[in-house]
Amino acid sequence: MLGLKKQLSVKSIIGPGMRVDGPVDFQDGLQIDGTVLGDVKANPDQPSLLVITETGSVQGAIRADHVVIGGSVVGPVQAAELLELQSKARVEGDVQYKALEMQQGAVIAGQLRPQLTPPPAQATRSPAARAEPTEPSLEPEPVPELREPTLEPEPEPQAKRDTRLF
Repeated sequence: MLGLKKQLSVKSIIGPGMRVDGPVDFQDGLQIDGTVLGDVKANPDQPSLLVITETGSVQGAIRADHVVIGGSVVGPVQAAELLELQSKARVEGDVQYKALEMQQGAVIAGQLRPQLTPPPAQATRSPAARAEPTEPSLEPEPVPELREPTLEPEPEPQAKRDTRLF
């Protein structure tokens, strides 16, 4: 897994038919087969895995290192490392991720926001050099003045001279 030093496993489960009202904070791995009405956030000091199965749903913000969605989410999703969207995933909200895997059929109704890390060379440049490029002007560029072509007369063909000696 990207950025995660050890393979994480699910240690806690919110089972099918179970409903949790309010925020859920977890460590290590959490699998949601039921419904959560509230934010689901991993401990930011440790690597984390959140799995929302096809029967699982969350209405609230999600934040974890590795997020796997197979069910539905209504709210923003932040995956510090990897976001996996399975074919039946439905997300209504903006998603932020470092890496994204999306299977055909998954739906996101929101903005995709990759977490970009600048290359090392950019970090050492001055703030003026790192400034965002300016937007191009919407005004048309001036058209160069057109001049009428002048036709120079073609040189008249000169008669061939006979240079033979008799």
